[in-house]
Parts: sequence; C-alpha cells; structure tokens
Amino acid sequence: MTKRSRSRFLARWFVSSFGLWIAAEILGNSSISFGGKASAIIVSGLILALINTFIKPLIVFLTLPAVLLSLGIFMVVINALTVLLAARLYGPLEVAGFGVAVIAGIVIGLVNWLVTAFLEDK
Repeated sequence: MTKRSRSRFLARWFVSSFGLWIAAEILGNSSISFGGKASAIIVSGLILALINTFIKPLIVFLTLPAVLLSLGIFMVVINALTVLLAARLYGPLEVAGFGVAVIAGIVIGLVNWLVTAFLEDK
C-alpha cells in the first residue's frame, strides 16, 4: 500500500465517521445509534470505509444500467445499502430503516463532497 493510497483511505475513513456522526445528529439517536460510545463512531466509519473501498465498486459495476438509466440517482440507493450493510456487520451501529439509511447516505455524500472540495488543490 503506497503512502498516497493510505492517506486516501484515512481520509475516506474520517469522512465516513464524520458523516455518520452528522447524520446521527441530524436524525436523532432513535434513527441512528452508536450505543453511546465515541469509539463506535470511529469503528463504524472504518467498516463503512472498507465497504466503500472494496464492495461498493462491485455493486456499482453490477448495477451500472440502473445507475445510467436513473442518471446517477440510483447511487443514493447504493449508498443506503452500504450504510445498512455496515450496520449489519457492526452491532453497535443501529440504523432504524431504509429511509434513515438513504438520508444518512446523502449526508455522508455531502460531507464527502464538502471535505473533498475543501482539501482539493486548485
């Protein structure tokens, strides 16, 4: 693993954790819960970053016709599925349902876009 790919993964991990935390703050603890532990947010972000690194590209490839036909809107569904998968794999992360996962996916996507725009060299 090169230094650049490590730093990109760490950034993805940070953005995933931060986005999950913001989504939980917006939606409330009844919608997204971390079991009351800050460490659970960090681990949840790590799991989500791993899913986004290794599994999401395969899902996007397999659903490419739906993504193209919907002009990219289907990516919201894919993001929601990754959030639900992370919740399924890590017990302390609880997501109330698919609608909550959709909103969390949108929030994480917006946080990712903002962080990337802020850190990007122009």
